[in-house]
Amino acid sequence: MSSPGSGVVNGGISYWYADDGLPATVREPLAGDTSADVVIVGGGYTGLWTAYYLKKAAPFLRITVLEQRFCGYGASGRNGGWLYNGVAGRDRYASLHGHEAAVRLQRAMNDTVDEVIRVAAAEDIDADIHRGGVLEVACTPAQAARLKAFHEAELAFGEKDRELYGARETAERIRVAGAVGSTWTPHGARLHPVKLVKGLAAAVERLGVRVHESTPVTEIGPRRAVTPYGTVRASHVLRCTEGFTASLKGQRRTWLPMNSSMIATEPLTDEQWESVGWAGRETLGDMAHAYMYAQRTADGRIALGGRGVPYRFGSRTDNDGTTQPATVEALREILVRFFPALAGLRIEHAWSGVLGVPRDWCATVTLDRSTGLGWAGGYVGSGVATANLAARTLCDLVLHDSGQGGRTDLTDLPWVNHRVRRWEPEPLRWLGVRGMYAVYREADRREQATHRADSSRLARIADRVAGRG
Repeated sequence: MSSPGSGVVNGGISYWYADDGLPATVREPLAGDTSADVVIVGGGYTGLWTAYYLKKAAPFLRITVLEQRFCGYGASGRNGGWLYNGVAGRDRYASLHGHEAAVRLQRAMNDTVDEVIRVAAAEDIDADIHRGGVLEVACTPAQAARLKAFHEAELAFGEKDRELYGARETAERIRVAGAVGSTWTPHGARLHPVKLVKGLAAAVERLGVRVHESTPVTEIGPRRAVTPYGTVRASHVLRCTEGFTASLKGQRRTWLPMNSSMIATEPLTDEQWESVGWAGRETLGDMAHAYMYAQRTADGRIALGGRGVPYRFGSRTDNDGTTQPATVEALREILVRFFPALAGLRIEHAWSGVLGVPRDWCATVTLDRSTGLGWAGGYVGSGVATANLAARTLCDLVLHDSGQGGRTDLTDLPWVNHRVRRWEPEPLRWLGVRGMYAVYREADRREQATHRADSSRLARIADRVAGRG
C-alpha cells in the first residue's frame, strides 16, 4: 500500500466530479443581446432552484440562467453533501425580530430537508440520498459543554425530536476515538452534490428555462445583466453567486469568499467499516471551533472537510479546487484522530471551494422592488438545504412583485430584506479572517491539551471580532 498522502488527485473541481464525471458538453453561451422576464446570475443550487420554482409556479415566464463556467462549478459541486436544517444567523434574527420569528425560520428549514428529497424523487434525480440525520460529537470537556448548550438551544427553537447521547450511546452509532457525547437530529441526509446539481439543471431545461454556460456576468444593474457576449434585459435580475459574488463589479466587499477544503479516502473494506461503525450513515460533525464535517459516501469512502486556508487576499478564489498539501495533511490528521484504526487508509482526492460569508454571518433573501434586483445567499456553509428555502422565498417575492401572487409564509420570514454592512477593505479583512481562524485553531489545541471544561476565552474573543458573537 502506498503512503496515506501519495497519489492524491488534487483539485479537478472535486471528488464528486471525479466520481460522476465532468459535463460531457457545456451548454451554449449567450448569443447576443436578449430579453427575459427573469434573468438569474449563477448556475448553482440557488439559481437553479429559483428557476425551477418560478417556472413551476408561472410556466409562461421567460427565464434565463447565466453561468460563468458550468452549472455546479462552484460550491454546489464541491460541498460536503450535508442536506441539513442549519441556518446561518438564526440567533441574530431572534434578537432582531423576536424568538417566534426565528422559530418560524427554523421550522421552514426543517421542512426544507423533506422538500429537497421530495423534488429529487419527483424529478427522478438519483443523488445517493440517505436520510440518516446529523450527528455532532464532542471529544473534550469544553466541547461537551458547547454540545449541551447547542442541544438545548435547538430544543428551544422547536426541534423536539433531537436527541442527546452520552459516550456509550455515541459509540453505538459511530466509534469516534475519545467521543464523550453527541447530539443527533433526524432533519438531515447525506447526498451526492454533483448528481443533485446535474439533475436539477436538466430539470429546469425540461421546463423551458434557458441555461447559458461559459457566460460570465461582469456587471449587474437595474433590469440588466451584462456579459462579454451581450446584455440580458429583464424585469427581475437575481444574483445567486454565493462565494463568487466578489468577482462582480461593485461587490468585492459584499460577501467574503471563505475557503473550505475536503478529502476523500479510498473505499473502506467491510472490516474497516466494522471498526468504525457508522451503520446509520449520518452526516458527521464536531464541536470544535474550527469544526470538521464528514459523510460516508454511497461508494464506501469517507469524505471529510474543514477550513484549511480560510481566505485568500483580495477575495480571490482557487484554481479548479486545487488545495495546499499542508491542508490535505491537516484533514488527514483529523481523520486519523477520529478513527485511529484507519491510519493507513489512502487519501485519493482533495479539493477546495468557497462559500459566501456576510459581515454578520446571516443568510439573507432580498428583492428591491424599485430596481428589480434580488439576491439570496450568505449561507456560511449550510447551503445545500438553505439554497432551496432561499430560492422558494425569492420565487415568492418575484411572483408577488409581478402581481402573480400575494405575500406568503416564506416572504414573511425574518431573513427577507435583511441588510448588513460590507466587509472591511484589504488588508484588514485578510488579517482579520486569517487571525480569527488562527485563534480558533489555537483554542482547539488548548482545549485538547488542558481538558478544561470551560470554553476558551480566545474563541469568544474571535467570535466578537468576526461578528458572530
